[in-house]
Amino acid sequence: MNKKNFYQHPNAIVETSNIGSGSRIWAFSHILPGAKIGTDCNICDGVFIENDVSIGDRVTIKNGVQVWDGLTLEDDVFVGPNATFTNDPFPRSKKNLESVSRTVVRSGASIGANATILPGVNIGSNSMIAAGSVVTRDVPPNAIVKGNPAQITGYGTTQKSSTVSVDRKSIGQPRNLVVAGAKLYQMPLIEDIRGALICGEVNQHLPFDPMRFFVVFDVPSKEVRGEHAHKELHEFLICLRGSCAVALDDGVSREEVVLDAPTIGLHVPPKLWRVHYKYSPDAILLSLCSDIYKAEDYIRDYDQFVEYVRSLK
Repeated sequence: MNKKNFYQHPNAIVETSNIGSGSRIWAFSHILPGAKIGTDCNICDGVFIENDVSIGDRVTIKNGVQVWDGLTLEDDVFVGPNATFTNDPFPRSKKNLESVSRTVVRSGASIGANATILPGVNIGSNSMIAAGSVVTRDVPPNAIVKGNPAQITGYGTTQKSSTVSVDRKSIGQPRNLVVAGAKLYQMPLIEDIRGALICGEVNQHLPFDPMRFFVVFDVPSKEVRGEHAHKELHEFLICLRGSCAVALDDGVSREEVVLDAPTIGLHVPPKLWRVHYKYSPDAILLSLCSDIYKAEDYIRDYDQFVEYVRSLK
């Protein structure tokens, strides 16, 4: 690449020639010879970039960040001021690593000021790391995480998003959600002095003939389940006790539903990415499925899911 195609502040040290056109390297930054930096990047004051580093296009790295060997920042990543990356899980003075842990920040992700990223993690596309967070394990695509250790507190947007809070006794007829094909159902509730009963019949309260069921319970509240899509299988979810949230994504729109009563049924059709999280300690989630378990029906990588749904259009 031609050095004349990017801007270098007179007080910056740039030892690599692998910098794309339109990028800007500001004062007191130091970039070592092996680093690769894409086009239209903004490397702010006081940034240090080591050799075994790959930085994509349109990446912003704010003041006071060190980018060590083993780190990849894909396109459109934002790194806030004084965020800290690490590449050695057990650092010792004067003991060099034979190989460094690889850390990848996927396209569109944002890392807030003073966040710390432990070595070897994968930060998913379009995720958001809150300021001051300590990331100790992989972050799913679109997730919003914060705290020490960082935990998922929500999910970001694709092109559209919304959160649905359901009145457990006023759903009425099946209600269409923003994401394609998903619906909320009101399950019949029968109450008397002996207690309460919930029931459902196929073709009236259940949108398909169940072939399998499973129950999820005793989930630590910080944990996330789901994180997959199906090619053909339908799911019907009811939280029998406690509560949990289900984030749905069709590749264009995103919607989150809180299931907090056994009167609420959620139909999740095929070709939707789903994440279950925010489990209460007493949550019991029932899943009715339209088919037996088939591993080949699952899509477990979000980027592959997006490619799959786009290929169907």
